[in-house]
Amino acid sequence: MNLDPITIVIIAANVIISLKGFNDYGFLDKYKFHVGGVQRGEKIRMISAGFLHIDFQHLLFNMITLFFFASIVINYLSSGGFIIVYLVSLLLGNLLSLYFHKNEYHYSAVGASGAVTGILYSAILLRPEMNLYMFFIPIPIPAYIFGIGYLLYSIYGMKKRIGNIGHDAHFGGAIGGYVITLFMAPWILEKNLLMVGLLAIPIILLFALRKAGKI
Repeated sequence: MNLDPITIVIIAANVIISLKGFNDYGFLDKYKFHVGGVQRGEKIRMISAGFLHIDFQHLLFNMITLFFFASIVINYLSSGGFIIVYLVSLLLGNLLSLYFHKNEYHYSAVGASGAVTGILYSAILLRPEMNLYMFFIPIPIPAYIFGIGYLLYSIYGMKKRIGNIGHDAHFGGAIGGYVITLFMAPWILEKNLLMVGLLAIPIILLFALRKAGKI
């Protein structure tokens, strides 16, 4: 697999900034996503948090996922399109976190998961016929089925607050990847309208549950 230079740059930025955060808590604390900090006007946290990680395992998982799916997005949308999807997904992931945690002054998070999930969902829209594998399920899963299942699990995780995971950031990133990819590649609507509609169901469900006060 040939890595596009922009993918190398993004991975390198994540590694360098995360390593700095591993060894300098003051740096991590200054640039992590923090509701109170954002509300005080420290908007840089909305972007900088996406290049920080809590530990090496967290960083490795996100970068491996990015490694496998970045080339699909670049091949269809170009390097510029990839950057747009990545950054918009990162920002929307943190915006959704802010929306759900706006009354939790001390809530904080780090990680590229929102951006990486956006790239994953962009790749699913562009190549819905591909199969994905999960570590504990040794059978191929159609990409669009994986996407729907993952978003439904994210809703469940948000509702039950499962683990120390930013499910809302993942979901927001997925929305970013979904919307921006359809905007840049409208031919998907003609070619795979049913799949596009199916992938929209969890997104509609999330906001319906939120409006009903159930999440």
